[in-house]
Amino acid sequence: MSTVEDFTHFPLQAWEKVKSKVKRAVVFMDDGCAEALHWSGGAAAFLEAGARNIKQFSSFEACSVNEPKAVFVVSTLLKGRTVDIIKDIISVSHFQYCVVFTSVPHSAHLLANKVTAEMDGNPVFEQFEEKLCEWMGNMNYTAEVMYAPVLFAPISQQLIVTPALAHLFPLLSPDLVTINAKRPEKKKFASLNDVDMHSLPLELQIQVKSLVSALNFMFEITATREETFAVGPMSRVITGELANHTQAKNRRKTALNKASIIFVDRTMDLTGAVGHHGDNLVEKVLTVLKLLPGHVTDVQVDILELTNLQRTPHSQNILAPGCLAQNQSSTARSLWEVMLTSKHKEAVMEVRRHLVEAASKEKLPVKMSMGRVTPEQLCSYVKLFRSSREALESHCGVLQLGLATAQTLRHPSLARWDACLAFERLLLQTLGDSDFPAVLRQLLPLMNPRGGEDSSSSGVRFREDECGPDELILLLIYLYSLADEAQRTGRDAEEEEELEKLERELIGALTLVITQETELSPLLQKLTGCLNTEELTTEKAHSTVEEMFGTLRGLSRTRDHLKQLRSIYTASDGVHQATYCPFLRQILQEVFHPDRPECPDIEHMSGGLTDLLKTGFSMFMKVSRPHPGDNPLVFLFLVGGVTPSEIRLIKETVATHKPGTQVLVLSTRLLRPTDIPELLFATQRLVPDVGF
Repeated sequence: MSTVEDFTHFPLQAWEKVKSKVKRAVVFMDDGCAEALHWSGGAAAFLEAGARNIKQFSSFEACSVNEPKAVFVVSTLLKGRTVDIIKDIISVSHFQYCVVFTSVPHSAHLLANKVTAEMDGNPVFEQFEEKLCEWMGNMNYTAEVMYAPVLFAPISQQLIVTPALAHLFPLLSPDLVTINAKRPEKKKFASLNDVDMHSLPLELQIQVKSLVSALNFMFEITATREETFAVGPMSRVITGELANHTQAKNRRKTALNKASIIFVDRTMDLTGAVGHHGDNLVEKVLTVLKLLPGHVTDVQVDILELTNLQRTPHSQNILAPGCLAQNQSSTARSLWEVMLTSKHKEAVMEVRRHLVEAASKEKLPVKMSMGRVTPEQLCSYVKLFRSSREALESHCGVLQLGLATAQTLRHPSLARWDACLAFERLLLQTLGDSDFPAVLRQLLPLMNPRGGEDSSSSGVRFREDECGPDELILLLIYLYSLADEAQRTGRDAEEEEELEKLERELIGALTLVITQETELSPLLQKLTGCLNTEELTTEKAHSTVEEMFGTLRGLSRTRDHLKQLRSIYTASDGVHQATYCPFLRQILQEVFHPDRPECPDIEHMSGGLTDLLKTGFSMFMKVSRPHPGDNPLVFLFLVGGVTPSEIRLIKETVATHKPGTQVLVLSTRLLRPTDIPELLFATQRLVPDVGF
């Protein structure tokens, strides 16, 4: 029987094929693959395998005469910009041997080249090998092009993500308009649930095929036969593709192990993704610390306190930052697991305990203190290691996690987390007693430009807990994802008119808030397409906010097609307060229900003749369909991202309802709250960067 450990080890196995080719080579790697490697042993794994150097996949990189071998590792199609970069690097280097690995399967390359017929071999890869030889300047030089499923990054024992597919997100109502615009009038889709794989834009089909191919390879390595289930339109497209994958059909005939994989659209519950209700340390670390350049998951940890350098404006750029991915130390890995899956207070206590134990082991003069853990206390323990280089090297993983915790606890923006949490709780209580416009109206007083006049010499006041545009956008998503909970019956024309009028007020107020910002946050830069306030005009801000509200309206209808799991809200009964009911918890309660009822919203998607026969027989006799709880191993795949709080929720729910069951979470990314607006409102959402 396969175990969770077999699957968390798979990403390391996937890199073996690449590592076998890197001896005496300079490796060029794009951001998606670099981040996957970052969590799978990092650059050290390649250097130990004999690589001479590892460089960014960029046209500005090159190699010298004494570096004749190159290995390119990319997460995109060998087409368009990707091909241009490879050609640029080769043209200014002196290679005699080039190897190219892509995580996009050959079948997707055929699709991209509009070839629909089955073909023997890998003709697209073979043609590209000839191009490589041409660019190297000698057709007798060696060139190899092959597929490698290096999409997965093992974040923890419970979670695997796909950094290269971090922007793969469920379909939204504006996407339906985009898809229907290219279809004849009689063939337009009535809802997102009708959309199929072939109707998606080609670029999105490529991403789905890349994901499915990598999943199939993972199941092949572990000899696993999977039963697939879907909740949501995008999940149905992905599961349909996996169920009908040609190689998957052959694998299932001989596979010895069994597992269930449930795909869930993130849009089924965005309240859980943007809410500040999660009592989780890692969620706060990811929110307040800056991302590592080129990464979507890991963050920069300032390690200046591990040195004797003075903190000056110039010292910030002297040291490379630390990070959360500590693969080399088992102690650091175990601490990371606790930080990810425990409550905030427990995690902080565990960080302190690990630092004290490390200092004691090295016989450093540590003073143990009880009670509340403070960032100053954690930093004082970390600074003890400055005096011993050996101690610093032995415990660098734990020290970086300790510093990440301290820097989060003392971060000024953490006050806004508590302010948002308080307001979200207020909105939850109001939701059951008022209609949606009345609840939404409570946001208007918050929509004032930050800062104001006071008697201080600066003339500007700014409270650290004051909500800015980012927090206001998160609160809007939080509310619209719950909109149906406030309006049990359809709105009449008068109520609809009232809502439209209120939305126009909110659009104007939020536009003013954004244009009055003295500096654009990373989120606002991505949403508006402007790098600074000088570029941002009132018209641009207004247009961005208008489009945002168009998408928000669709969020309130994402669960309309569900029959049983339509609500993520429990109203107050006079004794208990109103509560948010996470969608994932509801799904797991259905999967592990002791009476094993069939939930109509968790749709079984396995294809083939057997499934068709079952469907036919069920018309005149009782036929048992597969249940996701049938198998000893369950995968939960969140299409669009999962939060650290949800990882803990899943672990606790499984332990409560079916202890001993193995559940592994897979997702496109580990989410920060501000990731959701970027994924929801980013322009050209249906055109991911896959190399065209």
